[in-house]
Amino acid sequence: MENNRSSWGSNLGFLLAAIGSAVGLGNIWGFPYKMGKCGGFVFLIVYLLLAIFVGMIIMVSELAVGRKTKLSPIDAYQKVSKKFSWIGWLATIAPYLIMTFYTVLGGYCLQYIALNMTKLSFGNEAVNMTGGDIFGAMLTTPLGCVVFTILFIIICMVIVQGGVSGGIEKFNKVGMPALFVMLLIIIVRSLTLPHAAEGLKFMFVPGYAVKAGFIEAQPNLVSVLGTAGGQMFFSLSLAMGAILTYGSYLSKEENLVKNSVIIVFSDTLIALMAGIAVIPAAVANGIAQGTPVGQIKLGGPNLLFVTLQDVFTNMGKLGPLFGVIFYVLVLIAAISSAISLMETIAAHWIDKDLAKGENDTRKSRVFTVSLLILIGAVLVAADGLGSNFSPASLLGISTVPTFLDCFLDFFDCWSEGIAMPLGAMLMALMIGWEVGPDLVLDEVAHGDPSEGFKKFFRFCVKFVVPIVMAFVLAGQMIDFFGGNQMIWYAVSVIALVVFWIIAGTGKKAE
Repeated sequence: MENNRSSWGSNLGFLLAAIGSAVGLGNIWGFPYKMGKCGGFVFLIVYLLLAIFVGMIIMVSELAVGRKTKLSPIDAYQKVSKKFSWIGWLATIAPYLIMTFYTVLGGYCLQYIALNMTKLSFGNEAVNMTGGDIFGAMLTTPLGCVVFTILFIIICMVIVQGGVSGGIEKFNKVGMPALFVMLLIIIVRSLTLPHAAEGLKFMFVPGYAVKAGFIEAQPNLVSVLGTAGGQMFFSLSLAMGAILTYGSYLSKEENLVKNSVIIVFSDTLIALMAGIAVIPAAVANGIAQGTPVGQIKLGGPNLLFVTLQDVFTNMGKLGPLFGVIFYVLVLIAAISSAISLMETIAAHWIDKDLAKGENDTRKSRVFTVSLLILIGAVLVAADGLGSNFSPASLLGISTVPTFLDCFLDFFDCWSEGIAMPLGAMLMALMIGWEVGPDLVLDEVAHGDPSEGFKKFFRFCVKFVVPIVMAFVLAGQMIDFFGGNQMIWYAVSVIALVVFWIIAGTGKKAE
């Protein structure tokens, strides 16, 4: 099976694909807002430290397990672990749940490209509505959302059906450089707007978010750690099977540590660039329109599809052109992440077929996965982010916890909220205490790591990563389920201790 399995055409192709997997919508609407509200430069320092001590360790581990086993997540974890073999299912279910709403957001991007192209052709008067009116009308037109979601899924399906080197790698070799260039164009335009400096202050000046009224009080260190940890974890595409799957196609000659550093650095750089592209423009436009600074929407879908659409509309005749450029770059970011998740889900069945000697089933398997994704995506597209109906309304619940607000939040809760942080915590315990760090270090040895890195890896995978991931898991529970914070922290700590004991007792897996 190993000889017939797909592989990357080059290490550059792998790096661009891995960076593309990491760079997604969360970088554009999540990172800059969280950075601003959590102290600006202080948040960035905490984020970078967590990326080094936690993100790098998880990424190296996933790449090593993938390359060592040459298998998809489900089969890879079953091969290396006796006690935590089921982690692979978490790493396969999570990307499926994410794809049910990520494809809908990708469909939104397609609609906004069409909208701005219409304005570019016929003038802003062609669609004489505010960003809020446009977004509201789109959400309450379920059929249109479903159609564009299907179109986005088809685009991703065709790319993944092309194979690892012939589809995914080819797309990212064009898409990632194009995204970078388009970001530079938007940054230049954003920074030349009047009052753009106020947006930069929001991102980089500690305490400015409180002074300007974006938030009521500066968060404490615990809150900053939790926010930065969650953003770092999700931004790098960790514990969703994508990095492990991509690593399984990597040759033995490539340096896993060096590649991980490049991916982490590139993802962080693009997140900062995205922030510099969108936040100053949003703040500048809000000030120009007389909106109180603290009321300008700088996070979540509203930033992309309401605030920034108003920015492009108010730029005049060239506004729609910048709108097309911006939403195309957002679409590229969405596709590059989505195809990695689709590949992760399909890889398990493709590997099973290869083991049986069936070498030409990729297209049919990817098509089946696309149909399964569509089933969940239709719910998300139809509910209009809760505008039309929601899990809570269908269940007749009046007091609504966050995870029942809409189907996007519902699927997000069980994927990014629980499956991913839990899976990362368990993977660290598995490597640190059950199978031993040498499982990863022996695979990393092909890149000749230093003794210093080996000591650093052993310490972090045994202690730092499990503790931080338990902390992130508690934060996700608080965000989605509400209730007493101390109870959720206690639950996460108890889970950590129980799994720690399970991992550290008994005979190690061979």
